[in-house]
Amino acid sequence: MFDADAYLKKLGYSGPLEPTPELLRTLHKLHLMRVPFDNALNAGRGLDIWEYVDIDVDETFDAIVTGGRGGVCHEISGLFRNLLGRLGFDVAIMSAGVRMANGEFGPELEHMFHAVRFGEERWLVDVGFAGPSFIEPLRLAEGVQEQYGCAYRLDRDGDWWILNRRAAEGAWEVIYRFHDVVRDLSEWRGEPSLREYARELNSAVTLIKGRALENGQLTLIGKRMIKVVDGKQEIRVLVKPADYENAVQTILVPES
Repeated sequence: MFDADAYLKKLGYSGPLEPTPELLRTLHKLHLMRVPFDNALNAGRGLDIWEYVDIDVDETFDAIVTGGRGGVCHEISGLFRNLLGRLGFDVAIMSAGVRMANGEFGPELEHMFHAVRFGEERWLVDVGFAGPSFIEPLRLAEGVQEQYGCAYRLDRDGDWWILNRRAAEGAWEVIYRFHDVVRDLSEWRGEPSLREYARELNSAVTLIKGRALENGQLTLIGKRMIKVVDGKQEIRVLVKPADYENAVQTILVPES
């Protein structure tokens, strides 16, 4: 059963609850540190990966917050959206197409994230991305923003916003693109492009797990471990089974 107090305890937060940018930044980072991304259940969902994007909040809370398992973007982000809403934040659902290895983008409804408004400003909130991304919310505005040694840049390309990321010693890389459109959960139901995309994903399922550190992130994509600390990015291929299992446990069992 969804319980905001238990949720905040899970995140390790016990301070003031006035819905401010400072609280949003704190909860966003703590969420990425304490609630891991894990797409392990997607293999059994077949073409229905996005069919239950309108999550059963109580059931998902019991599985992830109480039970301790990780989840995919709409599960984790859906829980966080409910927490923010109950704390009085002005939250809107957004969606993005993630840039793939071949340079193309996935469907526009592939990835769910949120925008939180404070007066005339809006901040991007994304606690469910499958890969290195921003640890604290980003202001929805053109230009470069820096966090923990990494730089993030939002560009305009016609009607698209493009999110870029750069590690301390790397080049700019596109993360995803999105339209400045508030979404409704009903838009995901039976969307043909998502079912076709799920068909492609199921032809070669890649397990992805990730969580944030105090000053960086860990992301395990197949056997590739991407570790980012203070902006310095290291990629290792985990050949030995023991190394892989240790990496999985490091990500899925966050430090208390």
